[in-house]
Amino acid sequence: MNRLSGKSALITGAARGIGKAFAKAYVAEGARVAIADISLAAAEAAAAEIGGRASAVHMDVSKQASIDQAVRAVAEQNGGIDILVNNAALFDLAPIVDITRESFERLVAVNVAGTLFTLQAVARSMIARGKGGKIINMASQAGRRGEALVVVYCATKAAVISLTQSAGLNLIAHGINVNAIAPGVVDGEHWDGVDALFAKYENRPLGEKRRLVSEAVPYGRMGIADDLTGTAIFLASSESDYIVAQTINVDGGNWMS
Repeated sequence: MNRLSGKSALITGAARGIGKAFAKAYVAEGARVAIADISLAAAEAAAAEIGGRASAVHMDVSKQASIDQAVRAVAEQNGGIDILVNNAALFDLAPIVDITRESFERLVAVNVAGTLFTLQAVARSMIARGKGGKIINMASQAGRRGEALVVVYCATKAAVISLTQSAGLNLIAHGINVNAIAPGVVDGEHWDGVDALFAKYENRPLGEKRRLVSEAVPYGRMGIADDLTGTAIFLASSESDYIVAQTINVDGGNWMS
């Protein structure tokens, strides 16, 4: 315990799901955690629930001014940022012939540009502070291979893996480790929407895709957010100092690399 004692973390998209689970785990390990979300009210509710060293900040990762303002506010409040988790992301799916430019641009703006420019803003802050840091990007097994109906999301997560490699090689010279986590299928409230989209395009009853996906995981079930927290703590701690530009699969055996 207390592997992150005295550290300051910023987690984007952290008002619910994986980001919230990470925030709770980081606080338990001794960190001060800024829960960033596009909904300040939701971030405040999550911070109040977690308590202790959790706080809330508004951030829309698709807008540069919002990124810069949030990073500056957290750095000033907590005396710097030691850990960034780029967790904010959007999902959509459709056959190639039904993909809209609006959906494409929305996913790229959040999943790719949001990841890059949040990473950039925090890296600048870390470099100016001169104490290094840890940056963790959230990739996905979807970034490891294509899926017939998930073209844009797969492409954005492949971009996150590539971005992690290049940023990792660039920033380690400043003592900043950049790595990523590639979850498999993680159950949660977001899967209601995912299941509904698959039901629409694959002509399935609601709930069937969720069941099939769960049964296909070698481990025997879909993941949950808490399955990822150990890796997130490890990558944020000094135990991962010699790990650079890697994407670690946490997926119950779905993908081997």
